[in-house]
Parts: sequence; C-alpha cells; structure tokens
Amino acid sequence: MTHARFRIAVAALALVATPALAQDKVRFQTDWIPSGEHAMYYGGWQKGIFASEGIDVTITRGYGSGDTVTKLAGGGFDFGVADMAAVMTARARQNVPVKTIAVVYSQSPHSLFVLKSSGITNFKGLEGKKIGITPGNSHKFYFPKVAERAGTDASKITWVSMDGAAMAAQLIAKNLDAAPFYSIHHYYQNKAAKAAGEEIVVLPFVEVGFKIFAATIIAGDKMIAEKPDLTKRFLRAIKKTFEFARDNPEETCKLHVEKIPEVALDDCLGSVRATLTFVYNDHSQQYGWGKESPERLDFTWKAMMRNGTTSRPSTPHSSRNDPNARAARRLGQAKRRPNAVPPSSLCWVITDA
Repeated sequence: MTHARFRIAVAALALVATPALAQDKVRFQTDWIPSGEHAMYYGGWQKGIFASEGIDVTITRGYGSGDTVTKLAGGGFDFGVADMAAVMTARARQNVPVKTIAVVYSQSPHSLFVLKSSGITNFKGLEGKKIGITPGNSHKFYFPKVAERAGTDASKITWVSMDGAAMAAQLIAKNLDAAPFYSIHHYYQNKAAKAAGEEIVVLPFVEVGFKIFAATIIAGDKMIAEKPDLTKRFLRAIKKTFEFARDNPEETCKLHVEKIPEVALDDCLGSVRATLTFVYNDHSQQYGWGKESPERLDFTWKAMMRNGTTSRPSTPHSSRNDPNARAARRLGQAKRRPNAVPPSSLCWVITDA
C-alpha cells in the first residue's frame, strides 16, 4: 500500500469511528397524565422527531399546569406544557421566571362533565350543585366569567377539592354533580361511564362564547435568553410532532401505546382527533401554528383580571429603577385599567419555530 493510500484509509477509518455529535438533553414535563391528548409528544419521541432536531428528550407526566410551572421555574425541567392561566397568574403574582413560547390550544377545551341522568343540560342547571376541583385548576379561575355569560349565579355553586385522579370516578358514582375536564377527554371518560350504566354530557365553556388560549408550551427566562437555538429547535420538534399526528393519527397512537401501554388504542385515537380541532382551526389558519392573536390574548387576560386570578405584586418604593419593579407597577396599572393588555415582559414571548 502506498503512503498516500495509507493516509486515505486511516482518514476513512477515523470518519467511521467518530461518534455522532452529542445531542442536547432536554427534560420536558406535560401538564397531566399521558392520555391520547399527549400522544403527539410521546409518539414524536418514539418516531425520532426530537432526535432529528438534535434533542435527546425525556418526557414526564405532569400533575396540573400549576405544578409544571412551579417545577420548571425551580429548574426541575427545561420545557413544559401549561395552561395560559397558570403562566399568567404565576408571572403576575410572583414574577415567576417562566414564559409561554407557543400556543398549543388556540381555543379552549375547558368544559364541565355532567351525567345525562342528572338532568343538567346547561350551566344554569348547576346552581345548588357540587363541582369537583383540584388546587389551582384553571376551570375555577374562568368559571365566574362563563357563569356570567350563561346567566348562572356562581355563588350558588359549591366547589369540592379532591385528587384529580378520582374526579371521574366520583362523578360516575354521583358523589359530584359536575367535574372539570377538557372536552377532548370525553371519549375515554364516557367509555368508563357507559360501563357503569351512565353517560357523560359535555358542557363546553366555548358554548357561551368563552374563547381563550389554553394549553401552551413554556420555558424559563434563563433557557430563552441563554439557549435560544435549543429553544427554537425544541419548538420545531413540537410543531413537527403535531403535524405528524395530524397526518398520521393511527401511527401516532400506536407509537404512543408502545411508550404508554396502559392507554387503549381507541382511547388514544378518540383523544387525538378531538385534540387536533383545538390546534388546527380558523385561528391557526389566520395566525399560524403556535402564534397568538392580540384580541384573544387580550380576552384571556381580561377573563383572569375580572375573575381575580391575578393580583398586584408588591413593589418596594426603593426599586423604581428595577425592571421587574417597573413591570409590576405596569401590572398594577393594568389592574386599575381592565382593558389593558398585560406587559409582554410578564407573560408572553413567541420564538419562531
């Protein structure tokens, strides 16, 4: 072998032996149990969509939006899924360093589930009844506005705190008159109800014109500032997982069930198809996937302000030159002016995917 050929052979061997570039490890927490609603994330994980963006992802189930926001702010996770209400509230009350970076549900699937046998057919029928709730649940945040639009006296309703995992069973057992769920969970919850000889009826908040942003992708201020490229790649991956699920719902659910075998395939398909209507709709057609519209953002903020879910943070007089203090003062001004949109520095950022 000539010297030149030897050098070429050594170079080729080195190329083959070189390991693949290390991927960025990312910890991602959803907002709830891994039902079909989250098949996009888990299916995309199995399909290698995150890996295609140079991300070695680990997905963990959540225990409510408030839990996800708190843990992400404390460094427990890098990205998460949380309701817009939880992000705005945490940011406004305590200036928690977490922001929304993409809208997932541009129209809210918030609803109350009732049993058909209860005779309750609308929100007015809930007066004098008991509704289950978990701590920090956004349904309770928004309900006063829904009640107002529906002509319901919210003061005549009793909220009963309990473990979210027991909610559906308590409703089916008639220990509750209503339970808060996203409407996309109806398929599998109703299947359980039918097994017990009951049937679940959905009372959607949107039925009375209550159109707000709901589930969003969130990140910490530090991640956004220090790793903008990773943030963009993560969002590209998330967008791809939804597009894949939209075009391949059955394959998405098969991959999801491989990862989460306790989820039945038909339950997954029912949830995925329902979920996608809140992701791909007239709003996403007009503004694009993940994007906000000023009008709906304004309405979401007003709904929270008027229902008392935000409060003015304390602002020391000695902090007038501090940007966070100035933001808090602006929030206080927004509180006094209900029509004001919240400062973007408090709760909102869009990173193009």
